[in-house]
Amino acid sequence: MQIYNTATRKKEEFVPRFEGKVSMYTCGPTVYHYAHIGNLRSYIMEDILEKYLRFTGYDVKRVMNITDVGHLTSDGDTGDDKMLKGAKREKKTVMEIAQFYTDAFFEDCKKLNIKRPDVVEPATQCIDEFIRVIESLIEKGFAYEAGGNIYFDTSKLEQYYIFNDFKEEDLAVGVREGVEEDSNKKNKADFVLWFTKSKFDDQELKWESPWGVGYPGWHIECSCISVKHLGEYLDIHCGGIDNAFPHHTNEIAQSEAYLGHKWCSYWFHILHLNTNSGKMSKSSGEFLTVSLLESKGYNPLVYRFFCLQSHYRKSLVFSYENLDNAVAAYNKLTAKIGTLLSAEQGEIDKAKYDELMKLFCEALDNDLNTSLAITALYDVLKADTTPATKIALIKEFDKVLGIGLIENAAKADDSGESDIPQEILDLAAQRAEARKAKNFALADELRAKITEMGYIIEETRQGTNIKKA
Repeated sequence: MQIYNTATRKKEEFVPRFEGKVSMYTCGPTVYHYAHIGNLRSYIMEDILEKYLRFTGYDVKRVMNITDVGHLTSDGDTGDDKMLKGAKREKKTVMEIAQFYTDAFFEDCKKLNIKRPDVVEPATQCIDEFIRVIESLIEKGFAYEAGGNIYFDTSKLEQYYIFNDFKEEDLAVGVREGVEEDSNKKNKADFVLWFTKSKFDDQELKWESPWGVGYPGWHIECSCISVKHLGEYLDIHCGGIDNAFPHHTNEIAQSEAYLGHKWCSYWFHILHLNTNSGKMSKSSGEFLTVSLLESKGYNPLVYRFFCLQSHYRKSLVFSYENLDNAVAAYNKLTAKIGTLLSAEQGEIDKAKYDELMKLFCEALDNDLNTSLAITALYDVLKADTTPATKIALIKEFDKVLGIGLIENAAKADDSGESDIPQEILDLAAQRAEARKAKNFALADELRAKITEMGYIIEETRQGTNIKKA
């Protein structure tokens, strides 16, 4: 399997440190609000990676943190704590906010068929680990106290910037334009490991430490939680591309300074989900959540299918029109599978099975190319082989894809959709293409032809429905 390693900027063969076992860490949510569907694209792609590694025989242990303290609104360790902001907004305690939105996050994951990681660790449960690692960094000369806070000293590193081609002198220049300067720092790229009561006095969650009552910085969480559960060597670390700098850069700095050796072998970053107006966020435009999509009549698994049609290293543009196209494709796909379920199954053709399975694995071995994996799924449907062979392959593919193909095909079969002739389905697909190209005259002509053949075509928010007249 080849994976693009963001740290080396090239595709590399994935070889875990210990044969047959994979240690995997994924950055979890900051649980101050609902996750938007842009956040969830990253978790979907991480889920595909984990499921494919398991599918190919690896014993995977995946760990994820829950940020319930310490994540500030600015990358420069400035601004309000996001958790405190959420508590103020909803007039609840920070821990009430954390529990509510942690539950909401995993409910969204369940709807999207995202497997819960083997270990989920809230930051507030690891304060002792944070303090112990920070003490070690101070002893080794990689951290210092200033103004009551503990900072990591980036000038002690041979290389700080990992994911970008910055020059060494950039360390003396701010990491972000317009970020409030912290005069306590020796270098502007230094980052906070521990805040004391001298900063953000309204912080609700505080703990005793050798440096006074305070709370951890955001970056220290993931390093400590990973080492606690996965040991000193990590095979693969995942996250959204927006975490590459400074969060993952800082994780590498503090982890390798603490451990004294290279920490993580592969870095797997997922690009943004954008809207037509730019990067999706919680603070601009319509707040797009799984619940909102459901309220508009969309099946969450169709959103997962939509994400799989694009490569994880490409930005994906969300619009309702694009999602409607995914709905139409998904409904047509499950209708075809429904037809297979009702057909005489026959025997599994082992040679054809192996040939088609190879195409699927080759797609995912090629840097987790899910769009090619979907193409391999369509190749199964078109193949000259028995329904039993096709159904067996689809069931196996869906262990990785996780889009509910057999389950939803059975529903389509029960509703009678699978009885629709292939000719009608093809005409409906041509009509959808005509509508997409704004050739409404052709679309009307195709609708009339479908009607003449004894079928009715209806447009709904969930897609195109076809039924007998």
